[in-house]
Amino acid sequence: MFRSDGTLRMATERLGTALNNATPEQLMQLQDGVRRQFLHEGITFTVIGTGEATEQIIPIDCVPRILTASEWDHIDRGLRQRLHALNLFLKDIYHEGWSLRDGIVPHELVLGCPQYRMEMLGTKVPHDAYVSVCGTDIVRTLDGFAVLEDNLRVPSGVSYMLACRAAIKQAMPRLYRAHNVREVLPYPERLYSQLASLVTWTQMPRVAVLTPGRYNSAYYEHAFLAGEMGAELVEGRDLVVHDGLVFMRTVAGLKRIDVIYRRVDDDFLDPVTFRSDSLLGVPGLFHAYRAGNVVIANAPGTGVADDKALYAYVPDLIRYFLSEDPILANVETYLCRTTEGLNYTLENLDKLVVKEVGGSGGYGMLVGPHASAKEIRDFAERLRSDPANFISQPTLALSRAACFTDGKLEPRHVDVRPFVLQGRKDTWIAPGGLCRVALRRGSLVVNSSQGGGCKDLWIINEEERNT
Repeated sequence: MFRSDGTLRMATERLGTALNNATPEQLMQLQDGVRRQFLHEGITFTVIGTGEATEQIIPIDCVPRILTASEWDHIDRGLRQRLHALNLFLKDIYHEGWSLRDGIVPHELVLGCPQYRMEMLGTKVPHDAYVSVCGTDIVRTLDGFAVLEDNLRVPSGVSYMLACRAAIKQAMPRLYRAHNVREVLPYPERLYSQLASLVTWTQMPRVAVLTPGRYNSAYYEHAFLAGEMGAELVEGRDLVVHDGLVFMRTVAGLKRIDVIYRRVDDDFLDPVTFRSDSLLGVPGLFHAYRAGNVVIANAPGTGVADDKALYAYVPDLIRYFLSEDPILANVETYLCRTTEGLNYTLENLDKLVVKEVGGSGGYGMLVGPHASAKEIRDFAERLRSDPANFISQPTLALSRAACFTDGKLEPRHVDVRPFVLQGRKDTWIAPGGLCRVALRRGSLVVNSSQGGGCKDLWIINEEERNT
C-alpha cells in the first residue's frame, strides 16, 4: 500500500485515504459486517487437531489488497505459460516420455512419485487438458512475483475468493465502484463452460461435482460451486457405471453424466482400479474414462506435477517444452533427496522452511526461524529417516498488506492463489484470486488451517482510477 518513504502508492491513494479518514469505530463496524456475512453464509473450513476435526468460520479481513492491471497482466501471462508447460509434461510422461529420456526430470522423481498412475499410461485425455482447474500460489518478495507452489490435484479455495468479493462489495459499495475493480464473480459460469467444452458427444453435457461428502473439509465449496454452476452435487454412491457409461441415480431413473468435476483424490475414485477399500468412488469409473465416455477433471495422475520436488524442475520444463524463459520465477528450492540438499537443509534448519513433498494445508512443515530448538531437533530426525519426502526453501520476506486486527490497522504477510481454467481451446484466469493472510503477528503461514484468513483482492486499472 505504501512506498518506501511512507507515502501511499498511486493505485492505493483512494483506499488509503478512506482508511485514514475512518474512525476506529467505523472500521470496527466494517470488519464486523463482513465477519457476520461469512457467519450468516456458513463459510467454513475444517481444522484437523489432535484426534478430532473442528469446523470453523474462515476469518475474513475487511481491507482489500490492491494490484494494478499491469502487475496482474504479468501474473496472468506467467500462469498461462506455466499451465501450458505442465499439461505438455503430463501428456509426455504418460505417453512418449521424452522429458525423462532427455534428463530434464529424473526418472525416479516421476516414476517413484506416489501420485504417478501407471493406469494412465497411453490413456487419451480429452483435448490434452490434464489440468482443467489449477490454483497456483503466488508470493511477492523484494525480487517481484514468484510461484510458491502449484496445486493441480483438487485445488480448493475459489469459494472463499467469491465470498470475499461478495462481502466486500456489500460492505463498501461506493469505494468498490470507484476503483473499477475487475470482476471475479463469473467464475462458476466460466468453470461450467470450460468443463463442458471438453465433451464431444453432446451439445448439452451434464456436469456433476463429485464430493467425498459433507464431512470433507471443503464440502462448503463443493456444494457452493455445484449450486452456482447449476451442476449436480453427487457422492460416489449416487453414480453407477453401466455399459461403459456413467449415470446418476435419480427418482426419475438413470441420467447420464458427461463431466465429473472431482473433488476426490485419485486413490478413492474407483475401488476397482485404485484403492479397493474406497467407499467414496464409483466402481468402473476409470474404465468409462479410458473408454472416452466421461470427462474427469482434473485427470487422474495429475498430482505428479504438483509434487513439491517436481516444482523445482518446472522452469526447465517451460524451457524444454515451450522454448521460452519462465515469466514467473520459482522460489529457490533444495531437494533433500540429494546429498547436497539434505546436508544444506540440516545445517540451516533454523533459517529455512521445510515441507513434505506431498503435503498441503500447512501441515507437516517447519518454519525454522519460528521453531524451538526441540522442534528443530525432532524435525532433523524426520529428515534423516526419509529425506526424499522433504524439500526446503529460504524463509521469504513476503510482502505485507494492511489488515484490521485488534482494533487497529497493522501489516500482515499475504500471498494469493489465482485460479486458472483450461478448456478445449482457451485458458481463462479469474482476474483476482484467494488472497490469504497470516493473521498472527509475524507469522509467515497463511493457511486457514494454521491460523490464517482471507481478504479480497482488487485488480484495478490505474489510469481509469485516476481519471
